[in-house]
Amino acid sequence: MVRKRRIDVAMILIVGVLLTMVPVASCFAGAWTMPEGKLYSKFSLNYYSAEEDFDEDGDRVDFDQHGDFYDVNASVYLEYGLTERLTLVTNLSYKYLEYENDAMTSESFGIGDIDVAAKYLLYQRPGSAVSIQGLLKVPESYDETDDVPLGNGQYDVEFRLLYGQSLYPVIPCYFNLEAGYRFRQEEPADEFRYLVEMGIDVTSKAYGRVKLDGILGMGNEGRNYDASGNPTTTEDYNLGKLDLCLGYKLSATYGVELAYTPALYGENTAAGSTLTIAFVIQR
Repeated sequence: MVRKRRIDVAMILIVGVLLTMVPVASCFAGAWTMPEGKLYSKFSLNYYSAEEDFDEDGDRVDFDQHGDFYDVNASVYLEYGLTERLTLVTNLSYKYLEYENDAMTSESFGIGDIDVAAKYLLYQRPGSAVSIQGLLKVPESYDETDDVPLGNGQYDVEFRLLYGQSLYPVIPCYFNLEAGYRFRQEEPADEFRYLVEMGIDVTSKAYGRVKLDGILGMGNEGRNYDASGNPTTTEDYNLGKLDLCLGYKLSATYGVELAYTPALYGENTAAGSTLTIAFVIQR
């Protein structure tokens, strides 16, 4: 019965993502806002797996009792240009989680945390942009008492400063720098979040992108262990991930991306990696 449910869930996710291949150029993400009335959509199928934790010293250690953790999810990311300076952003995922070890197997599935955000363009010159972004993480779509919780059940509020610089037409590439502070409700520690990104057009159709995406726990919480059964939702942790992406423009509207995102360093959280296939629409 468990195996059949795994197959059913996987098929639903795959079919759901394939059905989203409707009428991509390069993303306007980072510091740049979307043009008024334009919509950027990204539909992703993600497979995350972890067999190790980063301990409190940053060393990789096996999960207790030879455990494995999996997060298979289909996600939707949207950016909409409300005005030339103001872009609305949302992100949500339908997840299937599994944690197994020598003693047991636990599973959960459903919609995880929902992010809603607004990005405002402060300054723009040819080739460069500076923006601010406010984000609210909403945990109302799941029960945090599930065997493997889909999130930590806490509201988060984040403020972020973004800077983007294009090197066109000298070099067909850009870079993006971001820094933000996330206030986490109740017990989880606040976080300082940072991102360094560089993208390049390899040909007129193919492009690549690399990101260092980091989280630094601020230590204003008393516990640093996983009390929930989900090793990715610990309450005070550090984590750095490297996001490697290759994309191909099928047309001016459609695109496809493949990405690999391993955890490089961290403390008090899972040390896993993610494989992603994504379909992008811009219109």
